[in-house]
Amino acid sequence: MPARIMLLLAALPVALRLLLLRRYPIPSPGVSDDFSYLLLADTLRHFRLANPTHALHQFFETFFVLQEPTYSSIFPIGQGLALAIGWMLFGHPWAGVALSIGAFCALCYWMLRGWVSPGWALLGGVLAAMEFGPLNQWMNSYWGGAVSACAGCLVFGALPRLRERPRIQYALLLGAGLGVQILTRPYESIFLALSAGLFLAPFLRDRKILAAVVLAVAPAIALTLLQNKAVTGSWTSLPYMASRYQYGVPATFTFQPNPVPHRELTPEQRANYEIQSATHSDGAFLERYAGRVRFYRFFFLAPLYLAIPFFLLNLKEWRYRWVLATVLIFSIGTNFYPYFYSHYIAALASLFVLMSVAGLQRLSRVRGDAARLIVFLCVAHFVFWYGLQLFGSDRFIESATQYETWDAINHGDPDGRIAIADQLAREPGRHLVFVRYWPGHKFKEWVHNGADIDALRVVWARDLGEPENEKLRHYYPTRNVWLLEPDARPRPKLTAWSSPPSSSPTDRR
Repeated sequence: MPARIMLLLAALPVALRLLLLRRYPIPSPGVSDDFSYLLLADTLRHFRLANPTHALHQFFETFFVLQEPTYSSIFPIGQGLALAIGWMLFGHPWAGVALSIGAFCALCYWMLRGWVSPGWALLGGVLAAMEFGPLNQWMNSYWGGAVSACAGCLVFGALPRLRERPRIQYALLLGAGLGVQILTRPYESIFLALSAGLFLAPFLRDRKILAAVVLAVAPAIALTLLQNKAVTGSWTSLPYMASRYQYGVPATFTFQPNPVPHRELTPEQRANYEIQSATHSDGAFLERYAGRVRFYRFFFLAPLYLAIPFFLLNLKEWRYRWVLATVLIFSIGTNFYPYFYSHYIAALASLFVLMSVAGLQRLSRVRGDAARLIVFLCVAHFVFWYGLQLFGSDRFIESATQYETWDAINHGDPDGRIAIADQLAREPGRHLVFVRYWPGHKFKEWVHNGADIDALRVVWARDLGEPENEKLRHYYPTRNVWLLEPDARPRPKLTAWSSPPSSSPTDRR
């Protein structure tokens, strides 16, 4: 029965999102994080960890991508691996996103069974599917969150089982969870390991258990070292570190932000950037911490705010004090970095579901009708917003969604990327697009390419001016050449540059 329930919970968020495809197609990448993870996935599906530096790499400089010593994403391998698996199995990287969300919902149920009764665990799995399912940012972008959340499920589900019955299989699951977190969020894996150590302190002398954990973690460490070596040339230098030292030199323990922020802004990012601007200049630790607290509501449906106070009544039990301590460890640890996004603490997602379920369970002992009312409000909250996206008119959706700030389904084409891609798709042949930014351009980067640049049908390049542009035109002599001006109004403007020179040598691939 538990296996069947896990399969149903895995299928539920995926099926609900697929039902919306008629109105909201597969999400298109929109921010540089998305494109960098897609580059990583493309690299992996070509069965390599890095790509050779392009001969004219200066035209392809972009955010979150190294050009030297290799052409590679700067991100850890975990999310890219999920995208690559979905890409290879179903022909599109978004399949990896959907599969990871389904896996998280199923594993959340498994994790909760180690803490609460099967009925409450099932409720938690359904709450996870509603909160992190079809309308959530993790489902509708490529920079993820669910892979790290799966890692948290494995760790937090194995810990109580290990404490109750120290078995090798649970130790292996614990190690696997730590390994997935290392591959996805290496920095935050420190806090996850610290939290696990606190929970299992009495059992750390059991050599068999400890050996099983180390054995399960070892492949992730080895893969990380291999990626480091392939991308940066050093076993111990992370690609992210190499990017920071090439494009932004760290001045303190926390890295100073660049004069022009690197990220295009989603609603979450805009709010985060306001917090950065208000607090980073004076380095006020407590101010930054207070500003970030509101991001934790990403992990709770609004009616569940009423259940959280009742979770606090469980703090008489040591294991729930440990849950709260784990949240504090992550919140303080991630506060040392000047940026903050919800996926930084994605490993805690199942713990936040546990806090909700435990609060509801405690409330049900006092006022069962009140607990049922909160569950009903959660279901009604989700059904309303999901039904609105499925059946509502465009005008009503546009006016209403401003009140649901954490839904992030792909409405329309706000940046004009889809329209430009469609225009190029209608044009025959292969294309080279020079991107020219107007003065004052910020945030929105358009130069993004796949793992094998020369083989792409459309190559995006920076406009470096003549005669530099002529070098790339001669490198791709048979491609149609275009000029894109993303800052044109009301929409980005794509115009033909010139016809390809007929007397030039054969084009690269």
